[in-house]
Amino acid sequence: MASSPTAVISIGSKAPIKKASGPLRLVLTRLGFLVSALFIVVTLSFFLVSVTPGDPAQLIAGPMATAEQITQIRADLGLDEPILTRYVDYLGGLVQGDLGNSYFSKRPIVDELVEKLPATLELVLLSVLFATVVGVAAGAVGAYFKGRLPDKVSRFVTGVFQAIPDFFLGLILIYVVFFLLGLAPAPSGRVGLVETGPGRVTGSYLIDSLLAGDFALFVSAAHHLMLPVLTLGLVYAAYFAKTARSTIGKALNSQQAQFARAMGLPERTVVRYAFAESRTTIVTYAGVIFASLLGGEAIVERVFAWNGIGTWSLQGITKLDLPVVQGMVLVAGAITLIVYTLLDIIVGLLDPRISHA
Repeated sequence: MASSPTAVISIGSKAPIKKASGPLRLVLTRLGFLVSALFIVVTLSFFLVSVTPGDPAQLIAGPMATAEQITQIRADLGLDEPILTRYVDYLGGLVQGDLGNSYFSKRPIVDELVEKLPATLELVLLSVLFATVVGVAAGAVGAYFKGRLPDKVSRFVTGVFQAIPDFFLGLILIYVVFFLLGLAPAPSGRVGLVETGPGRVTGSYLIDSLLAGDFALFVSAAHHLMLPVLTLGLVYAAYFAKTARSTIGKALNSQQAQFARAMGLPERTVVRYAFAESRTTIVTYAGVIFASLLGGEAIVERVFAWNGIGTWSLQGITKLDLPVVQGMVLVAGAITLIVYTLLDIIVGLLDPRISHA
């Protein structure tokens, strides 16, 4: 009989330690995966871009260049070196924070990324926020009124926006909202053609204009963000709506919700529970959409003359500017991996029921 309490005490003393180490073990495991995955991304981005058909030296030299001139340019760019030698040099540069220089602008890739990335992050973050709010609201309405008129309208609108390519929706919005109604400024970039951006602090025109105390420039930047954010937000809100309708609808019809109704709890409490039950899926989906938009909104940037990394990378691809393409692939891949790692950690902390071996 004496050994039984001892065993209970022993087991009870270990349980808090195991519970406390769980989140830390999850974070350390995911960070270890992140480091190895980043190395794979670096390696794949270098070799895939390096074997792309085409000769950057010939494009730089122009159609009238001689073979000797092209050879000299290739030697100046280091393209005559064996690919493994170039790979080792590339890794050495990465360790020192050097991604090389653009073949055409001659500027360091790091400087161009620092200049272009905030514009894309500002657009993508606001688009994902808009898509999350609108999409989850539409999905919740459809789930609550399942089979009735609000649900049918929600599904119809969701299907329409899900079927329209984002760049085509952007062109429609430009024609209707800007040209016909005059409710939005011309798609001339982040501010008007005769305006200049605020002094650079964060790279976000909204934040930097407020820091500079220039409210007129803040309003202009917000107006120029309206159409591209609507374009991306409406398209991806449709995906959020479809996901939210499924997850919230399942929660509203679960045994817990039925028990809460039977206990006489207000309907708003049941709905609030359904939202809480669906938060893991919604957070995960928001992270996935954010990561996919970083490398997938380049055409929308071109439509709205948005000077972000999407437009920058498209120009690099058309010119065979290999350092630009490698920099874009590396940064997009790194941000995607970081976002997925953070999502894994956040989801594990939000829902302890999910196993993270």
